[in-house]
Amino acid sequence: MKKILISMVLFLFVLTVFVYAEQTVVSGNSGADPTGNSPEDNNAPLETGNNEDNSTGQGQQVDVSQQNAGENQQLMNQVQTQLSEQQKEGIQAKIQQKQEELTQASEGLGTKQQEVLKNQNQVRLAVHALLAMEDYTGGIGKDVSAIAKEFDNSVQSTINTEEKIQTKSAFAKFFSGGDEKAAADLETEVTKNQDRITQLKQLKDQCDCDDATKTLMQEQIQSMEQEQERLKTVAENAKKSKGLFGWMWK
Repeated sequence: MKKILISMVLFLFVLTVFVYAEQTVVSGNSGADPTGNSPEDNNAPLETGNNEDNSTGQGQQVDVSQQNAGENQQLMNQVQTQLSEQQKEGIQAKIQQKQEELTQASEGLGTKQQEVLKNQNQVRLAVHALLAMEDYTGGIGKDVSAIAKEFDNSVQSTINTEEKIQTKSAFAKFFSGGDEKAAADLETEVTKNQDRITQLKQLKDQCDCDDATKTLMQEQIQSMEQEQERLKTVAENAKKSKGLFGWMWK
């Protein structure tokens, strides 16, 4: 009987230990996922083999975008250059047409008158070019046109004054000398035109137009400048010519 009791106590003890061990195992595995990873493993960031590839792909996309932007800008510059050349050719065609008109207008005049017109028509052509450029010179277009019109009005005055000087006969020059009054009037007009040229140079420097337009403007300004220097010389020579009895009319 005593042996039976001892056997039952041992069996209950073993059974209790087995149940306790089973509960411990179950409790220990409750936080694990079916894959056997611990919770810390589940919270860790997923690492994939595509991270480097994705970064490379984004870099390539940026490079392509920059390349496209550069090509677009280059294309725009080419188009602008082509437009500038077309504009320049159009203005030059208008200048050529105006020159033919001025040449026809001088036909039938005397030799000295034709020579006067031939020189001063260079200013008229420059004025015509500047007026034709108004739409291509940005914000300064109207100011340039206004000065060009003042030049155009001045041309007729300088033509009339120079004709008085150039057409004076050699006989009259010998006795009375050059036409000093006409020379003084011509110098006055030249001074005004030189001020206008200074204004045109300033406007050209302020122009936000392309290089082709600025170059064309510079060509017209130089033409005007050269003609004023010639007129200045004409006036000076007329004043130097005193004549035999020039002092009587002073």
